[in-house]
Amino acid sequence: MKDTRAHGFALIDLIFVCGIIGLLCGIALPRLLQARQSAGAASAIGSLRAINSGQLTYALTCGSGFYSPSLTRLGIPPPGSHEPYLSPNLTLSDNVIKSNYTITVAAAGFAGAPPTCNGLGGGQSSQGFRAAADPVEPTNVRFFASNANGIIWENTTSLLSVIPEVGEPAAGHPLR
Repeated sequence: MKDTRAHGFALIDLIFVCGIIGLLCGIALPRLLQARQSAGAASAIGSLRAINSGQLTYALTCGSGFYSPSLTRLGIPPPGSHEPYLSPNLTLSDNVIKSNYTITVAAAGFAGAPPTCNGLGGGQSSQGFRAAADPVEPTNVRFFASNANGIIWENTTSLLSVIPEVGEPAAGHPLR
């Protein structure tokens, strides 16, 4: 007698399983991308908070009441210390890409500013500063910025060009 029973899976079974896996991936992938953007936004907000704190410490301890004009300057520790005002991952250059956001600090020098304790010449420090976090991905529409007031602002377009060094920007809303 011959055994006529089939062993293994039929082609229709494999197609059915592949279809279910494809459906689950189609549901999960958009949420995964959204979670990634949310994590990047949280990191950008944390970076701006760190910049606000570093700028305030710089102004009080080294800048004689004036702010640093760049991220790299905040990475130089004051004399007698080994700790800079910001961590090295934010001070590698003046435009840092971190968690799919470009972090930038800009400030105009003030002619009456004295030299700082960490080597910045007279007239190069600022009375305020602008810091922005713009997303690298074009599908991400969460842009953040802050200034010497210490408030973090959010908008659907870049705030770097509209936020003053001190005061409220022309667009956006504050994060609470």
